[in-house]
Amino acid sequence: MARPKYQDWLTEDGLTLMGGWARSGLSEEQIASNMGIARSTLNEWKKKHSDISDTLKKNKEVADMQVENALFENAKGFYYKEDVVTNQGDVVTLTKYSKPNVTAQIFWVKNRMPDKWRDKQEIEQTTRTIEIKVGEWDADED
Repeated sequence: MARPKYQDWLTEDGLTLMGGWARSGLSEEQIASNMGIARSTLNEWKKKHSDISDTLKKNKEVADMQVENALFENAKGFYYKEDVVTNQGDVVTLTKYSKPNVTAQIFWVKNRMPDKWRDKQEIEQTTRTIEIKVGEWDADED
C-alpha cells in the first residue's frame, strides 16, 4: 500500500523545498504545480497539516520583508561593494553608491501615506444656501 503523498511533504526536505519556493515569491498555484498536486489539494493539506501552512506563511513573510527592505534601500539610496578587475588583472573591491530611486520613493509614499500622496485627492464640497432678495434699492439708506 502506497503512503499518502502529503507525507512526503511533511519531511524536513519537503518543508524546506516548499519554504524555498515561497521565499522565492512563487504563488501557491505555482507551489502546488511544483509539488505535482492541484491548488485545491494544497489548500486541504494546509487545513489538515499546520506544518505545511506554517512553512508557507513564514517563508512568504520573509520574502515580503526582504522585498520591502530592498524597496526602502532603493528609495533612499545606498552604498554597496563591488569587485572589479583592474587593467593589470588584479581584483579590487570598490565602494559604489546607488542614488535614490524616484520611482521607488513614489511607490513607497503612495502606499505608506495614501491620504497625503495618492494621485486622486478627494475634496469634500459643502453646499450652502444663500437667500438673495431682489427688490428696490434706496441709495439714501447707505
